[in-house]
Amino acid sequence: MDLSLLQQKFISVFKKDSEASFFAPGRVNLIGEHIDYNGGLVFPCAITLGTYGIVSKRSDNKFRAYSANFENLDIIEFSLDDLSYNKDHNWCNYLKGVLKYLREAGHNVDTGLDMLIFGNIPNGSGLSSSASLEILMCKICTDMYALTLSSVEAALLGKKVENEYIGVNSGIMDQFAIALGKENHALLLDCNTQEYKQIPFRLEGYSIIIMNTNKRRELADSKYNERRSECESALAKLQKTFDIRALCELNDDNLDEVSSIVSDPIEFKRAKHAITENTRVIAATKALENNDLTLFGKLLNASHVSLRDDYEVTGKELDALVGAAWEEEGVLGARMTGAGFGGCAIAIVDNGKTDDFIKNVNQKYLKEIGYEASFYIASIGNGPTQIN
Repeated sequence: MDLSLLQQKFISVFKKDSEASFFAPGRVNLIGEHIDYNGGLVFPCAITLGTYGIVSKRSDNKFRAYSANFENLDIIEFSLDDLSYNKDHNWCNYLKGVLKYLREAGHNVDTGLDMLIFGNIPNGSGLSSSASLEILMCKICTDMYALTLSSVEAALLGKKVENEYIGVNSGIMDQFAIALGKENHALLLDCNTQEYKQIPFRLEGYSIIIMNTNKRRELADSKYNERRSECESALAKLQKTFDIRALCELNDDNLDEVSSIVSDPIEFKRAKHAITENTRVIAATKALENNDLTLFGKLLNASHVSLRDDYEVTGKELDALVGAAWEEEGVLGARMTGAGFGGCAIAIVDNGKTDDFIKNVNQKYLKEIGYEASFYIASIGNGPTQIN
């Protein structure tokens, strides 16, 4: 759906013209999976799929919000007088959480908005549609109410909404990647210190292809919490020997000692993934700085193997997609991205081979899984912007 169609839709829903249009990207994590909550380095980038917001100010304190993705929900209405969580308000709770914490931080949001929201991030794909919506709302409020809110403050506020208001125990990566997105750059982010660095990502002759399993991630939340507690248990044992706050403060040289301290084989595998994945992120950023896409691709492959064997969060659909991708000509590397158990994988593919790649991988996936995957050729885009 293009912008002019969304603006027309706004008029038909709200019976008036819109004042401004906004966009916030989704994100894909290139490498560094399931280590943001283990104090590790992650390496995401903003993508050109994301969430649009078409808005107009109101003179009262009411918000009327309409999603072009969930038209059956019609207009959802709430006011600044009551920003408490309400399950009947569905996706609008993300908007309410942003408003609540902006006001608590002393920002002056004094009137309501009419808002039409549309996202072209596949629902349940793991490309971070909720963080995209949170950062979009931060950008809308910053511009519509002339607030002083930095990109880092927006990212931290979005995380607070996710953790405290919605109740999802996620790390900082998604909001940072989206709020600080920069075209043709990936973001090296230290989740321990929140220090970050923009790393140029020159995909000369290659594209990132996002491969959606089209399996909703039913298991992801429960398994996420399970993995997190396994890591915390391993960390508690290691802290009796090592002066560390997080697993990723250790490195590959410590693995023998880790295996002797963490006797539970499952907990050791989880800790091993966290430690080795962090090492891979460091190697991957160096590979890009040296313009070595071949090495970068090999590190993606190794990441998937670790997520499959040590962290056990892939599942048959992701393994089928990535396995099929590895067999194709012109593929530098492929791996799952996001929480796992469905959702998406990424592949770095020679531009001259993308059509064959999509056709062949889809055929193999259909044969093995019984339904088709979806494919998106992604560009690395900027963070949230006001379009007009």
